[in-house]
Amino acid sequence: MMYPRAFSHIGLSVPDVDKAINFYKEVMGWYIVMLPSDVVEESETAIGQMCIDVFGEGWGNLRIAHMVTSDGIGVEVFGFPNSESPANNFEYWKTGVFHFSVQDPDVEGMVERIVAHGGKQRMPIREYYPNEKPYKMCYVEDPFGIVFEIYSHSYEVTYSSGAY
Repeated sequence: MMYPRAFSHIGLSVPDVDKAINFYKEVMGWYIVMLPSDVVEESETAIGQMCIDVFGEGWGNLRIAHMVTSDGIGVEVFGFPNSESPANNFEYWKTGVFHFSVQDPDVEGMVERIVAHGGKQRMPIREYYPNEKPYKMCYVEDPFGIVFEIYSHSYEVTYSSGAY
């Protein structure tokens, strides 16, 4: 029997782990469950070997912290010494993850906090069902260029009645 799996966590790569966890703590209210720590390339520990398995040999070192959202979704925040910030971090036409979404009933307030803390509003706040339902959304960026979306209502409520 097939059943839907739960979403466990997402990994974000940022140029500065400490600044990122401060942003996500202050703006999103996410909890820090593991303070930033340094990991070096070696095969004597489980985390060292796992990183070699994932990144291959020669990755060197990284900094990592773990956060969690109010509904228990984990956010791994990675920082690599050779971090690159692309000029266009929104190549939605390319295969891969091009955004994630968080929920806040006060979309306007959340967007204001994001911008006040160095992020960017990518579009006007829009209503999904103008004059019918109070569902709002907006695409934004964190200070590191990571694109995400703010929803006023849960995903299943927003789409359950055939949005389009």
